Amino acid sequence: MSSALSAREEILARVRAGLGDVSAGEAAAWDASNDADPAAAYARQTDMDAGDATALFAERCGSYRANVIACDDSDAAIAGAIAEICDRNAVRSLVLPADLPASWLPEGLEWLRDDPPLALDVLDGADGVLTGCAGAIANTGTIVLDSGWAQGRRVLTLVPDLHICVVRSTQIHAAVPEAMRALGASVAANRAPITLISGPSATSDIELNRVEGVHGPRRLEVVLAG
Repeated sequence: MSSALSAREEILARVRAGLGDVSAGEAAAWDASNDADPAAAYARQTDMDAGDATALFAERCGSYRANVIACDDSDAAIAGAIAEICDRNAVRSLVLPADLPASWLPEGLEWLRDDPPLALDVLDGADGVLTGCAGAIANTGTIVLDSGWAQGRRVLTLVPDLHICVVRSTQIHAAVPEAMRALGASVAANRAPITLISGPSATSDIELNRVEGVHGPRRLEVVLAG
């Protein structure tokens, strides 16, 4: 029999060697309460009230060059805000996730529901996409998508040039740890990736000139409901 180690045996041997200096009493997982590093004491919970969180989200989201339009939480108000956005952006056709509420839709536009799944050329030819979200983060002005209700496939929000996203004030969390904690059960159950959106897609070229729309929508419009 050959004495050569299999790839599996070699990897396990390296793991054992790496763990050789671990004491028997060491915890199996990291515990922030037992870590003396000051960085371990970062805030995981804030005292920010809902009104302040909503205002901060709107401010931070706008600083990323997203446009935020506020309305009340009724479906009629949401539809009115979407109509205003579509009129301002000369939108004639919008891609929709299969389960997006019909009550959000103003009249006079072409609605392209992703059921059955739309081809890439159809997505590319549409004027924009309309979705809901899984949550939002005030401190960072970030929208969170997890492919859940009213969000659809991730490709829907990557190909069209305009993304209109409805964010309810009740979905806004003050900080990143709070948002991740709230989404944990959904992620574990659905095994879906989380997408974090902070403003329109943007990058910088070698001369540090900002370029928008390279990896996703060039324009982001947020309907802040509530």
